[in-house]
Amino acid sequence: MKAQLSLLSLALVTSLGSAQVGAKEALQFKDVFDFKYAKGTQLSEDGQILSFSADPYRGNAQGQVYTLNNNTLLTSVERGTRPTINKAANWVAFTQVPSLLEKETTKKKDELKNNLVLVNTNNGEQQTFNDVKDYALSDDGVWLAYRLDKKAEKADKKDSEEKDENSSEIKPDKKDKSFDLVLVNLQDKTTHTLNNVFSYAISSTGEQLLASQSYSNGADNQVVLVALNNDFATSVLIDEPGVVANKIAWQPNSNTAALLIGNYVNDDTRRRDHSLQLLQNGALSTIHSADSSWTIGKTASLKWSEDGARLYFENHPKLAAKVVAKEYKDEASLYDFDTIRDQKGLNVWHNKDAEIKPREEQQWNSTNKLRHYQAVYHVNGQHVVQLSTPNMPEVSLNTHREALLGYSDRPYLERVMYGGFYADYFSVDVKTGKQTAIVSDYPFRPSLAPNGQFAAFFQNSQVQLKDLGNNKVSTLSKAINAIFADDKHDYPSPQPGYGFAGWLNDSSQVLVYSKFDIWAFDVATQKATRLTQGKESNTQYRVIKLDKDQVGFAKDETLLLSATNLQDKQTEIAKLDLTSNKVSKVLSGKKRYDVVKKAKNADKYLFTAQTYQQFPDYYQADFSFKKPQRVTNLNPQISNFAWGEKPELISYKGFDGEDLQGVLIKPAGYKKGDKVPVVVYFYRYMSQRMYDFPKMELNHRPNFPMFTSNGYAIFLPDIRFEIGHPGKSSTQTMINATQKLIDLGIADPDKIGLQGHSWAGYQSAFMITQTDMFKAVVSGAPVSNMTSAYSGIRLKSGLARQFQYETGQSRIGKTLFEAPELYIENSPVFFADKVNTPILIMFGDKDDAVPWHEGVQYYLALRRAGKDATFLQYEGEPHHLKKFPNQVDFSVRMMEYFDHYLKGKPAAEWIKNGVPFIEE
Repeated sequence: MKAQLSLLSLALVTSLGSAQVGAKEALQFKDVFDFKYAKGTQLSEDGQILSFSADPYRGNAQGQVYTLNNNTLLTSVERGTRPTINKAANWVAFTQVPSLLEKETTKKKDELKNNLVLVNTNNGEQQTFNDVKDYALSDDGVWLAYRLDKKAEKADKKDSEEKDENSSEIKPDKKDKSFDLVLVNLQDKTTHTLNNVFSYAISSTGEQLLASQSYSNGADNQVVLVALNNDFATSVLIDEPGVVANKIAWQPNSNTAALLIGNYVNDDTRRRDHSLQLLQNGALSTIHSADSSWTIGKTASLKWSEDGARLYFENHPKLAAKVVAKEYKDEASLYDFDTIRDQKGLNVWHNKDAEIKPREEQQWNSTNKLRHYQAVYHVNGQHVVQLSTPNMPEVSLNTHREALLGYSDRPYLERVMYGGFYADYFSVDVKTGKQTAIVSDYPFRPSLAPNGQFAAFFQNSQVQLKDLGNNKVSTLSKAINAIFADDKHDYPSPQPGYGFAGWLNDSSQVLVYSKFDIWAFDVATQKATRLTQGKESNTQYRVIKLDKDQVGFAKDETLLLSATNLQDKQTEIAKLDLTSNKVSKVLSGKKRYDVVKKAKNADKYLFTAQTYQQFPDYYQADFSFKKPQRVTNLNPQISNFAWGEKPELISYKGFDGEDLQGVLIKPAGYKKGDKVPVVVYFYRYMSQRMYDFPKMELNHRPNFPMFTSNGYAIFLPDIRFEIGHPGKSSTQTMINATQKLIDLGIADPDKIGLQGHSWAGYQSAFMITQTDMFKAVVSGAPVSNMTSAYSGIRLKSGLARQFQYETGQSRIGKTLFEAPELYIENSPVFFADKVNTPILIMFGDKDDAVPWHEGVQYYLALRRAGKDATFLQYEGEPHHLKKFPNQVDFSVRMMEYFDHYLKGKPAAEWIKNGVPFIEE
């Protein structure tokens, strides 16, 4: 009778909901395909042109160009992606990719070619260039250079019959391909072609082009300089067999260029000799590293400072000769012990290794094999300074700074496996390369003053200031009544601070975040000034940084701030005048606001405004933000759907009595008093999503509008953990949160489901061993046995999983040997016989974060205990589903699963009987 009444009640609710929303449709899976997001957003330096690719979840992208003087769509480019706006903003270039149909039906992917579409921003006219490999536009918009994606012609510079019959070919590296380069004058349409071009670049002045021509036999290779404004007059800079310019970088605002020159004559790419050449006044000169035992490699980067005074490049110590394995060459070699052993396949794992072999291999392939170190060439002084070294291999490069933050994790590589990431940090002088120690054996990132003489860091729950001149460390925050340590940190690891906003340009003050406010500390007097008044209103202020290369703040600067109310979750935009310390809000309301871009040379800002029901379209404004104007309307179809009610915050207690919140989104057409099915989606803290527009995609998580449009409520609760007891503490918190929905008369207690992935997949798998509150669970990539997972490996990073339990997310806080009872207590597999809830487990069998057999273990334990368990093994998939068919399939199955167990719909055949293995 109870089930019949529930179904009748649900039918009534559905009927009433339909009446309320009128003709609005319930969202279907196919509708998700059409939702578009702006990708590759570009704002012209003068603030007049906006461009991006409007990418649907499934379908063909559309390039869009807007004129911001009247907020109109100037033109659209079919299948236009990766837009580029030249400095003069007279052209927008799009890479036009093949259609989705072509991609899905073409078996030989190398047959798919891209086109180039140029949009004239003055009139919207389009020009299309077919089969384009890559391209470059001059800053002034006069010149276009592009390589044709067709096999280059054989060399015709020299007649092959005249070549020495005994000469051997010098072949390019396998991945190095040359194509014919077409130069186009976009004003008079004249063209010129260079054959077999490997690399090329147009000067910032638009007057010259450098190109490296590389031929299949290497004999005719050369580097040439083309005078674009002089009938393409071409001069040869280097003409030698096998020569190649791997990188070309023009100095800003001049005709000086840096070239990374190599030669294919040596087959060993890691040990090949390269040189850094500087082109000035038509002549080449060599830039030598400060140490003659150092050299430059093929993959080294080149980057000029904006004023052109410094050239940043990478180099490395010369490598020892390659050890060549012996090979079978004759009858005797077949029985030679050394030759035989050289054919072995072996990795030796030793307890004294700094890193375990999978991590060592991953680091070798991703970083160390082609490891380079940062150096800088000072143009005026004509000298090179080495900035990073093997003992301090990393620097955070900012070409505007006089001092850089350097760091080394080399002494702590072993500790990463169980204790997390630590490093020694340094201040590195760009002029001299001098390294000054800041802090050692440290888990967080310090903040370095622009002048390199001071550094701030967080230690012992306080903000510390170090004078690098005398090594004196002072505690800045000790006497201040504010929270500087992250009070949400519930890990068995050092407590971090809330971070640093930055420094004044003159290094006289450091701006530091407390929980709510921004504080300025004077480095001379150590006096603290609170710049915002967030604590009183429960508002958290943070500086919005739109220029990642900005060094510091001017004393009279007005900063943009985000202002987030930690109680009602509204994120507004404010301004802070550093002269008066006055804060004024400029964008506010029951929405989330984000400032995303500023025009480099204009008073023009792009921002978004969003809610659960409002897509984050682009708006523009000047710095006053007084008259914002909407620019885009990417998804007008939202108004056609029964989307769901406005989210609301639900308050409840955590396991330890802490006040927590969750976001509740009721189904479309909800009437007060209705008890509805609820899907709970969670991870850790979720209430900050109160005003977020939902991700319109299908993947490992539920699509929220898909559920709220079809009769479900979605609940996103905050979860708090107890160190040593993450399973029980998260379970009790979840029970408290869900019970609140039941007490409010919103959730039907017989129709509540859980869905979580990864860490939340673990939690959901554990929770059903402790409570029968939930009627169905979908658990993605869960750890089920902490005793086995403890000594597993994260395949993507190569790291041992031990750190996750001792100091990280799993929050045990002790080794397996110190507290085996805690590992067992928190492992669902040991309590599989207590489960009474149907569970759907999902894993990719190439999961690179969680060993996928963790899912197999839980499934087998549940199966042995006679429980209702289904396991979805997606073949070839990593931790998150990447293949579109699998994303769609899992989303459909998730809905079918909840529809059956929470709504009482007939079970799909796979739920009832599974799917037999059949190999066609």
